Amino acid sequence: MKPAVEPVKVTILDKEYLIACPEDEKESLLRSAEMLHRRMREVRDSGKVVGADRIAVMVALNLAHDLLRSEETGTDLADALEERLRAMDRRLSSVLDISGQPSS
Repeated sequence: MKPAVEPVKVTILDKEYLIACPEDEKESLLRSAEMLHRRMREVRDSGKVVGADRIAVMVALNLAHDLLRSEETGTDLADALEERLRAMDRRLSSVLDISGQPSS
């Protein structure tokens, strides 16, 4: 028996989309949409890429690159993402230290 499919509303760059999704994959879809929204917002806010379609292509290329690189190096995608988050945390800590803010 197939899992029930329900429409799930996600918002990406201020646009709402209804996506048909099996109930047991809803949480994963929401997390994926949030990650995509965050990455697209970062690209948009950088000011280097203009237009939602170009931003989406840039983010898709970056995600595909990350996936291929993790496959080529034999690392798990979760490990690669975790390392990227640690690097971002180190950068944030260093910026906070420079500005005199206490780091957590």
